[in-house]
Amino acid sequence: MSYQQILVPVDGSEISFSAVKKAAILAKAFNSQLTLISLVAEDPFTDADFYYSSAIMKEYFVQAYANAEAALKEALTITASEGVDAQSKIVKGQVSAEGVVEAANEVKADLIVMGSHGRKGFKKMLLGSFAQDVLSNTELPVLVVKA
Repeated sequence: MSYQQILVPVDGSEISFSAVKKAAILAKAFNSQLTLISLVAEDPFTDADFYYSSAIMKEYFVQAYANAEAALKEALTITASEGVDAQSKIVKGQVSAEGVVEAANEVKADLIVMGSHGRKGFKKMLLGSFAQDVLSNTELPVLVVKA
């Protein structure tokens, strides 16, 4: 089986960069297109019980975009070191499994590669599993790279 378009969500964590490296190796082997995304929430306070000022939102967006750009820049350095050209983009919306799946559908990905911290037990129950959520929301193959 060959993959034409691989999508990798990047959040700036070491585990997401491990997923980028693995995806770059696969992209090189299959001569695939590689797209790196970083999700930025349009309204991080959606469920908050308080009102916030536009100054708080402006500061949030400036910092969120700076973090996303820095993460994607580092991810592109990783793909370049593997000899792979990749596209990158910041996706505005929800930082959720649905956001990853929407982005995968948009670029017509046939594989999602993502990192997982491999939490178990109470930590998994408390913190959840983003990779598990993506698996539950797509029919695309998902390669999970564990820490």
